[in-house]
Amino acid sequence: MDPALVIRREQPDDLGVTRELHDAAFGVPAGGEHSLQTRILDALRADGDVLPDLTFVAALRGEVVGHVVCSRARMGEGPSVGLGPVAVRPDRQGEGIGSALVAAVLVTADQQHEPSVVLLGDPGWYAHFGFEPAAAHAVASPRPWPDGHFQLKRLQAWRPGLAGPFRYAAAFDLEP
Repeated sequence: MDPALVIRREQPDDLGVTRELHDAAFGVPAGGEHSLQTRILDALRADGDVLPDLTFVAALRGEVVGHVVCSRARMGEGPSVGLGPVAVRPDRQGEGIGSALVAAVLVTADQQHEPSVVLLGDPGWYAHFGFEPAAAHAVASPRPWPDGHFQLKRLQAWRPGLAGPFRYAAAFDLEP
């Protein structure tokens, strides 16, 4: 990883570039204006569901090259953090930028006494952060996703009594 990489909280000036970043990282479908991830990001922002203290950009020599957004979610009757979408500029992927963003979220969420962080993603990639299949901890998925892709990272404030059905913010109900 480039030593000039800086992970910092997202600022209002970052909103446009992060939208472009998600479109570049995920691709815009034929006939569409934006990627599904950008549409989710826009809806999270419009609904006020973004957790600003857990939403970061990765900047390299002042240029934003990565972004992660976190939103308030519910698990059982308590709070949880929904991680994602995460995007890294295509020409900078594979350099550890996404890992640095996820690590920043996990450390900060733990410091803020969040009980858990939940995501939908590649189990092979997220396992090195300590994510596990959510079902193994009695956390019910909101949709029938492939086994192991709906994952949970238990933080220090986790208690088994917090488990239950998981609900993302409404933005995640957008259709592809």
